[in-house]
Amino acid sequence: RNVSGVFPGFTFGGMSQAFMIRGFDTGFASFRDGFRFPLALRFSLANIERVEVLKGAASNLYGRIEPGGMVNLITKRPQAERYYSLNQQFGSYGQFQTLADATGALNETGTLLYRLNFEYLNQDSFRDFGFNKRIFVAPSVTWRITPDTQLDVDFTYNNEDTREDHGIVAIGNRPAKLPSSRFLGEPADKTTQNMYNTAVTLTHAFNSDWQARARFNYLRRDTVDPQTTGFDLNEATGDMQRSFYGGTATGDVFMSTVDITGRFYTAGVEHNVLAGWEYYGQFGSVKSISVDASPINIFRPIYSNVNLASQPYNFFIDQKNEWNGVYLQDQITLFDKLHIMAGGRYDWASNDVGTAFGIDKFLSDAKAAGREINNNRFSPRAGIVYQPWEWLSFYGNYVQSLGAANSAFDVNGNILKPQIGEQFEGGFKTSFFEGRLNSNFAYYHLTKQNLAFRVPGQPYSTPIGQARSQGVEVDVSGQVTRGLDLILTYAYTDAEVLEGNNKGNRLWNVPKHAGSLWARYDMQYEPLRGLSVGVGVYAMGKRLGDTANTFVLPAQTRVDAMVRYRPPAMHSRLSLQLNIYNLADSTLYGGTLGDRFSVNVDAPRTFIGSIRYEM
Repeated sequence: RNVSGVFPGFTFGGMSQAFMIRGFDTGFASFRDGFRFPLALRFSLANIERVEVLKGAASNLYGRIEPGGMVNLITKRPQAERYYSLNQQFGSYGQFQTLADATGALNETGTLLYRLNFEYLNQDSFRDFGFNKRIFVAPSVTWRITPDTQLDVDFTYNNEDTREDHGIVAIGNRPAKLPSSRFLGEPADKTTQNMYNTAVTLTHAFNSDWQARARFNYLRRDTVDPQTTGFDLNEATGDMQRSFYGGTATGDVFMSTVDITGRFYTAGVEHNVLAGWEYYGQFGSVKSISVDASPINIFRPIYSNVNLASQPYNFFIDQKNEWNGVYLQDQITLFDKLHIMAGGRYDWASNDVGTAFGIDKFLSDAKAAGREINNNRFSPRAGIVYQPWEWLSFYGNYVQSLGAANSAFDVNGNILKPQIGEQFEGGFKTSFFEGRLNSNFAYYHLTKQNLAFRVPGQPYSTPIGQARSQGVEVDVSGQVTRGLDLILTYAYTDAEVLEGNNKGNRLWNVPKHAGSLWARYDMQYEPLRGLSVGVGVYAMGKRLGDTANTFVLPAQTRVDAMVRYRPPAMHSRLSLQLNIYNLADSTLYGGTLGDRFSVNVDAPRTFIGSIRYEM
């Protein structure tokens, strides 16, 4: 919420994490410690140290990205110093959440370290029939084999039960005037996910200038995900025709990188180089049911309470997506003020999708019907930074990318053309008061070819063509005076479709104007020491709701607030905090899926209280 140019995407009612960055959807893909996770369901943040939003030059490091940027979650690492914390949260709609964190050394020499994070969540929702239950466990171990060699092993287990929620519908040119709690699916539709993830990292430093790192990640995901969605509405009567799609999906994702970083000098010029190889392999299968569901009246809903998931499977998908990439980058420094980066990446991507329809079919039929497509492409990238003074730097960058969403396929099972991105960016950064107040101004222009969006309630997508986004972003953050911290953002985003039936239309979910202001003040008056208060305002202009621009999500403003107290006598080990989201209880909308039958409704006024103790 406090990063310019980042807006909410379609989240299935909070079931997933989805973002629009500089006008383009991230495709439900987030990165975790640099690895791409293709999960529509949300991550637990119980073992997350921080969340990075990388745009422009920063995202160049990862090469294979969506145009605009990426979200990267950085996990907590084992520490030698012993640390324990327990955080109990209570909130609106029956929220009960327990978080625990423990780390320290396992032996006297401190060469073997551990960390353990745990989460239990049980929460209802302001949405009818909505709920979320989660158990999350994440142990990790670090072995300092020698002073120059380290092995890290991480494991996470996530069990989550929730409900996929497509929100409300549009009538005329705006969202229907329905209660924010109105659910238009079926109460019998419940989603269950089990996720197992194992990561291994081996790092070796040859000397102070050269280091090698090998990483491997294996993700296993088993999901049951039924959903009942609308596809035709009589706006006069409110009668909506619906379809049902659901079944079981299994997926295995293998990810690996090997890279070398080093520093050397030629004729007095410093070089910082990066070279490496990356592998990404996603293998999955789906056994599902795709049938018509009973209609519903959006004004006077009567639910069928029929469990359509008990019917025979009639839609099968077998998919394999493999990706190899090699990359090389060199960053040189001239005169201690000029930094130039040049690099490139070559990718070999293959995708094989097979589908089969009918109750007399099986997964083997889908696999036999597989259609493979191969894409090879070189993607250059370059950047420059000039820093005339310590407090001011100018920068520019150019990057191409072979998009991560080229695994999409149409209703006939044909794999769509790969998505290709191109981005130009320029701007300047400032830093004042010994780095306590920083700002960034950026102008960018990016295009994306072969854009596609997923058809609601179905696994296939529809191609759109080429789209362009250009704009200006401003971010200011830091300490204004003693005790007062501010974050100020503004984004102007001009995003539109350049080809196809919707040529000239604006991209959905993207406001032209958006901004935010967050302020937190730590009391300096001695009797109130330990007390902090904060308030945030988040505003955005109207957004188009679909590709045809037939309706809009109105402009909206959200106000959040917080108060926290850390008793000085407890040396800040105890923290009591209250957060209030949507303080004004405004009617707010999240994103859409690009159609009139999926408009997420954001939560009304919500309170969350927490008690945290650290040792």
